[in-house]
Amino acid sequence: MINFTLHCDADHRFDSWFQSAAAFEGLQKAGHLTCPTCGCGKVDKALMAPAVRPGRALSTPGNEQETALAALRAKVEANSEYVGMNFVAEARAMHDGDAPERSIYGEARADQAIKLLEDGIPVAPLPFMSTRKAN
Repeated sequence: MINFTLHCDADHRFDSWFQSAAAFEGLQKAGHLTCPTCGCGKVDKALMAPAVRPGRALSTPGNEQETALAALRAKVEANSEYVGMNFVAEARAMHDGDAPERSIYGEARADQAIKLLEDGIPVAPLPFMSTRKAN
C-alpha cells in the first residue's frame, strides 16, 4: 500500500491509499478518482515529502545501574581487543600458548562458551552487546 497526497483542479488537497503506483495510474486514467471536497474528476498527485522516521537518539544512562554498565563497557572496550567472531579460536589459542595472552572480547554462541569452560578456558558473558554489533 502507498499513500499519495492528491489535489484537484480547484487545488483541494487530500490523501488516499492505493495498492501501488500503477493502481493509482489505472484509476486516474479510468476517471475513477474524484475530489472529496468538490467532486472534481481531474485529480493528480501533489508534490509531497516522503515520510521519514527520525533516527534513534543515542540514549544516555538514566540511572546508576545504566551508568555502571556504560562505564564497564567503556573500560572493556578501552582495555581489550575486539576479535569478533574469532573469539572462540582466539581464546583457545591463548589457552594453548599459540597466541599471546591479552584481554579479548567478541562473539560466541552459548554452546561454544560452555565448551570453552568445560575445557578449562575462563570466559564470561558481558552484560551488554558490543557497539560493533549494535545497529
